[in-house]
Amino acid sequence: MAREFQRGHKAKISDLTAGTDLYIGVQISGPGLGFDISCFGLDAGEQLSDDRYFIFYNQPKSPEEAIQQLGTQAGDTESFRVTLDRIPAQIQKLSFTATIDGAGQMSQIGPGYVRIVAGGEEVARYAFTGAEFSTERAVMLADFYLKDVWRFAAVGQGFDGGLDALLKNFGGEVAEEQQAAPEQPAAAPGFAPPAGPAPGFAPPVATGPPAPPQPAPGFGAPPAPAPVHAAPTMVAPMTTPPPQAPPQAPPGQPPFGQVPPPQAPPGQVPGQMPGQPPFGQPPYGQPAPGQPPYGQPAPGQPPYGQPVPGQPMPGQGMPGQPAFGQPPQAPHTGQVPQTPGAGLAAAMQKYRELPTGQRWTQQNPKLMRADLAQAGGQPVLARQGSMVLYQGKVEFGYKGAGFTGRIVGNMTGQEMQLMRCTGRGQVFFAEEASYLHPIELQGDAICVSAENVLAFDESLQHEVRRIEGHGIPGGALFTMLFQGTGTVVVKTHGTPVVLPVTPTTYADSNAIVAWSAASQVVLSSQVRLRRNAYPGHSGETVNLQFRGAPGNFIIVQPYEV
Repeated sequence: MAREFQRGHKAKISDLTAGTDLYIGVQISGPGLGFDISCFGLDAGEQLSDDRYFIFYNQPKSPEEAIQQLGTQAGDTESFRVTLDRIPAQIQKLSFTATIDGAGQMSQIGPGYVRIVAGGEEVARYAFTGAEFSTERAVMLADFYLKDVWRFAAVGQGFDGGLDALLKNFGGEVAEEQQAAPEQPAAAPGFAPPAGPAPGFAPPVATGPPAPPQPAPGFGAPPAPAPVHAAPTMVAPMTTPPPQAPPQAPPGQPPFGQVPPPQAPPGQVPGQMPGQPPFGQPPYGQPAPGQPPYGQPAPGQPPYGQPVPGQPMPGQGMPGQPAFGQPPQAPHTGQVPQTPGAGLAAAMQKYRELPTGQRWTQQNPKLMRADLAQAGGQPVLARQGSMVLYQGKVEFGYKGAGFTGRIVGNMTGQEMQLMRCTGRGQVFFAEEASYLHPIELQGDAICVSAENVLAFDESLQHEVRRIEGHGIPGGALFTMLFQGTGTVVVKTHGTPVVLPVTPTTYADSNAIVAWSAASQVVLSSQVRLRRNAYPGHSGETVNLQFRGAPGNFIIVQPYEV
């Protein structure tokens, strides 16, 4: 019987089947929609570092044929053959994706699935529907990833940008289509005799035994079109060209053999007598009829440089108008003049909402949006009073911790006053302009102080963990442990720093924000009568020392209580 998976569930391949030669079937369809189903072979950094491991319709297999695209069969829209023990060491993850070819959204698809078949028997199935998505045009369906052993994960994460967004997410580049070069006109063919005599009757060519069937051709470029036989050029009799007219003289020049007419001297108009002004012009130095002498103002005009009565001085505006280069004054009506610019819409463009179709979207470093319709409509738990805006139909309810939870929270200082957000809308969270950081858990765990938690998915399990110690007030410290599959939003004062855990990693208990749950925490208390009198002392009453295997980390904020 096949094991049923839901979004976020994971399992070892060895727990599903002992085989390594697997059949992967994908079924996805929608009215009027076309789909491209692909497989990305990613390295340890989850990047497509080798384009040969992008398996799609244009490249149906990897170099060693460990990943092969088989096409439509057995009721599946697309199918693959994956031989895990032949995958090279540099490939650490196989991500199976589906993108819409053309217009449409993933919310329009019907029920679909991703299934694993080993030895002809279905061993695992991840079923999904269009209700799990909204405006996405591409979705990561499932992953095969290597973490000491090969494992399977049901992902179901979408992208609004389609295949281009998927390629950029995996570090690939989108090749731009090159414009075809304009066709050059072919030269006219010259005269040439036929290549050979006209074809005549010929007996049929003897045929031998039938050739054995050839294997199906692999992927390749379409064959080039067969050359078209060109018809012979027809030669027409030559014609006598028409007689040409004798050359004409250039405009303004006399005909050939004639003398040009006399030209006027330089500065004179043709027909002007020497010493006389041109026709209609006054003699040189005399004013024109009806005009004042040179340098004298016209009758009724002020002297040169004086303003005309009723007109502003040069550089000044008209009455009621601002001077040149000065901004207009607001009218005495209480209205503010509008300043020139690109418009209100352009000014607000950089502050627009960032819809991505994901469960959690960071709008800016201090504002987080949760889409309640994603992740199967699971509720979100958030700190009371942290909601700053919501859209759609959202219901808020008090999330009580119970009598035991209140007692434990009061005793440990890890009490959280939470509200439960349900519905099909989007909720925006923030608190005191703190920096927000979404941390996605995929079956792992993290320790976070309760005062640094803003919101998290209800699917995550959380409990108070005790950190043992001696020589400090109370004898212990406490923190919150989150584990499972989902996202927890952590808030910090300022931009934090993430450091790897080493045997010599110490942190102030008031500045630490979170750490990986696999880390071993040891309290280091230094309580003395005069702590500042001892050289080498940090001045902190309680420090935390972290130990653990490589891969563990701590998060510290540039702030302490």
